Amino acid sequence: MYNFESTKHFKKELLKLLKSDKLSFVRYESFAEALVKNPFDIRLRTHKVTTKSYGKRYNSKLTSDLRVIWDFDRDKNLILLLLDIGGHDGNRAVYKTR
Repeated sequence: MYNFESTKHFKKELLKLLKSDKLSFVRYESFAEALVKNPFDIRLRTHKVTTKSYGKRYNSKLTSDLRVIWDFDRDKNLILLLLDIGGHDGNRAVYKTR
């Protein structure tokens, strides 16, 4: 079982999504539970991607369009550091698709 920490940027973007009702709290809570149990659970479709801001990191699917960018904390292997949340495509894409 893992714990997770979030960057200020992640928290800010998550609050925006929750307020705009594009993401229900229940859906995020379910995602977070799955992530802390097993970040490589097949339902999360976790894989490495190249991000605009963080270089190569892990990406997990939250909804059909929303992705969470995260990585393992270097000092504590049992902590996941949530870095960014946003779209898969378009202006709000959080990683390079090509």
